[in-house]
Amino acid sequence: MSTWSALSFQNASSPLMEQLIFFHNHALTILVLVLSVVTFNMVKTILAGNMNKSLLESQSLELFWTVVPAIILLFIGFPSIRLLYLLDEVYYPSITLKTVGHQWYWSYEYSDFSNNVEFDSFMVPSNELSSHQFRLLDVDNRTVLPFNTQVRNLISSADVIHSWTIPSMGVKADAVPGRLNQVSFNINTPGVFYGQCSEICGANHSFMPIVIESTYIKFFKKWIQMFNYIEWPIKVMIF
Repeated sequence: MSTWSALSFQNASSPLMEQLIFFHNHALTILVLVLSVVTFNMVKTILAGNMNKSLLESQSLELFWTVVPAIILLFIGFPSIRLLYLLDEVYYPSITLKTVGHQWYWSYEYSDFSNNVEFDSFMVPSNELSSHQFRLLDVDNRTVLPFNTQVRNLISSADVIHSWTIPSMGVKADAVPGRLNQVSFNINTPGVFYGQCSEICGANHSFMPIVIESTYIKFFKKWIQMFNYIEWPIKVMIF
């Protein structure tokens, strides 16, 4: 999770977020190089005092500042388009999670099982927090998912527009009443990952956090069995 001293992204917990961080670093490197070259030439020209006020036209200069920016945009544009396609790619899911936003909590449903597993997830009030819990981020019922498994999340809302967001996974999707949004992600490490509603949805918008607990398959199966489910009908892909 983020801290006051963090100046960059959270550590990636999914392949998609890793790609987003790589693209951010790639684009930032190009921007720093362009800024450095332009600043150097401007300072050098001003300090040298050799500004050519009689320069009216230069075809070579026009060609330079037309072609070079176009090439730079290609180096930024192609990786960006590739990443956009990766983010929207639909994979065969091993588990489907249904998420519904409410004012002001989230409800979840695992519909792949004979007896649907569903529950509500409310923020833990500050006066009920344990010593190991985070204020305004922890919930009473965490969403448990196995890692190294392709997850499809179907997102909607029961009242107003919300936004289901997990920054460390690179996942953000609006929950719109009457519509169904779909995001696909693969958590590549066990752990606990925090998110919050990212769409202003009312007075308690800041009090509907999201907590994903990524765990091993065997622990996930035990957690599912808590809901009186015995068999395991899904083929889970372990990479």
